[in-house]
Amino acid sequence: MLFLGIASLLSSGSVAAQTSQRAPVSDALHQLNASIESLVERVSPAVVQIIVTGYGSTEQSDRGQTSVVIGRQRAIGSGIIVDAEGYIVTNAHVLNGAEKIEVFVPPQPGTTGKVDANYGPQGKSYQGRIVGVTREIDLAVIKIEAHGLPALSIGNPALPAQGEMVFAFGSPEGLRNTVTMGVVSAVARQPDPDSPLVYVQTDTPINPGNSGGPLVNADGNLVGINTFIFSTSGGNQGLGFAIPAGVVAFAYPQLLKYGHIHQPEIGVIVQTITPELAEGLHLKRDFGVIVSDVVPGSPAESAGLKIQDIIINVDGTPTASLPLFTNSLYMHGAGERVTLQVLRGSDQVQLQVPLMERPHKTDNLTDLVDPEKNLVRRLGILGIELDLNLAQSLPDLRIPTGVIVAAKTVGAQQEVPLQSGDVIHAFNGTTITTLAGLRDALTKLQPGDPVALLVERFGQLQYVAFLL
Repeated sequence: MLFLGIASLLSSGSVAAQTSQRAPVSDALHQLNASIESLVERVSPAVVQIIVTGYGSTEQSDRGQTSVVIGRQRAIGSGIIVDAEGYIVTNAHVLNGAEKIEVFVPPQPGTTGKVDANYGPQGKSYQGRIVGVTREIDLAVIKIEAHGLPALSIGNPALPAQGEMVFAFGSPEGLRNTVTMGVVSAVARQPDPDSPLVYVQTDTPINPGNSGGPLVNADGNLVGINTFIFSTSGGNQGLGFAIPAGVVAFAYPQLLKYGHIHQPEIGVIVQTITPELAEGLHLKRDFGVIVSDVVPGSPAESAGLKIQDIIINVDGTPTASLPLFTNSLYMHGAGERVTLQVLRGSDQVQLQVPLMERPHKTDNLTDLVDPEKNLVRRLGILGIELDLNLAQSLPDLRIPTGVIVAAKTVGAQQEVPLQSGDVIHAFNGTTITTLAGLRDALTKLQPGDPVALLVERFGQLQYVAFLL
């Protein structure tokens, strides 16, 4: 009865009169609501769920050391369609240990509530392949065989403002097509003082599974890619961090072209100056960046840079922090020169330092291949036999024999989960040391037969299994 009385009161004329007096507020709320709905309709079709399966360690010892128990793992993350032809950006850590990548594309605009031959109520599933990975920045690009997809532009990255309203899209805890709202808490947060990486900090609810999804502003422009959270409980506590959209725009074309990023450097290791470091070394200032190592034979050594030099600016731009110093170098290409102003004791010294490109072990592999002689058609790769000289040029290599994947080919018979730089050491338990041996093993199999490759990837051995 009490409930019925309250319901009757809420429908009375007096309440209606109060509501009419608040009409402008109500209109403003409805306008905000409509704007958010419109934003979600524009952005969500370009946000995918990524499910990764593979093998990895399943237990930890009391001291945090990985045990020898290996099991099948399943990880869930998110991604952003950035090209209508099926190119997707996500976090590199989402793809750790990937043996199979399944991508769920949401129902396309205009298909919601309708019967569609290609899309179920939850969207459509595709098999993804890795195009490029940079673990330094924690970004990756994957590809699905689809066309005409809605995409989120990364060409004009949004510059966030503190307090600006932002929205996070993704699959937290596996719940697809989820959107949450919050504000930008800080525009350039540096969680690790000795890392050059900065992040957009937000209080927008972000949870496991959101990794790789977009953080957008009220215009639907990309602000960043949700990457990690600070949490004591494992869930959202209002401390979420996203890779800035500008970093994504910088890395994406290189991941697409090379499979990794080309980083300009001068051959030094620099650290953030702390008050304790300044006091211990009797430095003239307790902030900025200090040179802790100079690589022998590097451009920095040739230019005269020394350990304990404090870098004041690069080309006149102050470098009071590690991110500012790194960003100043990224403004240049390999072969160009930068002017460093350094503080050495009580003296200021100006140095001209040429930039070099950080070497990458797979950069020159494609120069060594012949499209016909090195083709392994059934795997869709160009492979190179490892010899002593090539093995020595790959310092992280654990086993100095095998066939290294120099590149993947267009129009392969099937999509095999290999990537550039992988070294094939064994085929169905048989050691592989030559291209002829790999081809011979493949010719003995029929369509539908299982293949288990022992592959060395990023210094780790793992199995890549599929049906031929």
